[in-house]
Amino acid sequence: DAAMLARWRGLAYHELAFEILSLYIDDIPATDLRALVSRTYTAAIFGSEQIVPLRPLEPGVYLEALSNGPTLAFKDMAMQLLGNLFEYVLDKRGEAINILGATSGDTGSAAEYAMRGKHNVRVFMLSPDGRMSAFQRAQMYSLQDANIFNIAVTAMFDDAQDIVKAVSNDAAFKKQYKIGAVNSINWARVAAQIVYYFQGYFLATQSNDEQVAFAVPSGNFGNICAGHIARMMGL
Repeated sequence: DAAMLARWRGLAYHELAFEILSLYIDDIPATDLRALVSRTYTAAIFGSEQIVPLRPLEPGVYLEALSNGPTLAFKDMAMQLLGNLFEYVLDKRGEAINILGATSGDTGSAAEYAMRGKHNVRVFMLSPDGRMSAFQRAQMYSLQDANIFNIAVTAMFDDAQDIVKAVSNDAAFKKQYKIGAVNSINWARVAAQIVYYFQGYFLATQSNDEQVAFAVPSGNFGNICAGHIARMMGL
């Protein structure tokens, strides 16, 4: 509502992230969640105190800088948090997880850089052989962390994604091998992306009576889905 928007307007990014995520995350104590979010969204990781600064292109048109993370992809915004959430929950439960994902480039590197070295997490990332940029291949295939596994599939990205979806639909297989996902079918990832729509709105406006339009380059729809949810929340 208007009162909540007014209260959120002046918050730092990590504070705003805590407020929004705590509406959906009720199984992590508030003090722990606040610490996780504060550790995730720092200038050291994202290169700016604002985390997602607005860059003016022309009067009334801005670029929201979502590519300041360690792999230069907007997916760092959610993946960095996801890595910390996985590690926290798995440590508490004394469990391990195998992350299975598919990538055409940016999802894979963002996930691997978020999960590298994390306790009790192994990442198996499928990618289309020879169909990513040299930069993206170098980002992923150069990682030497023992918990990161790159698997090149001799097919298209959609074929790799179909493998992940098939596994996700096999509940018994998922349970037996403790398989989780980091693609846009992961709700925690979408929830984390909601935050930068609110932040972008606050940076672009002077009051909560103003309206903005977001233009979203979107592949598998996870990014703009987060914007749609932000609008359903009242933004």
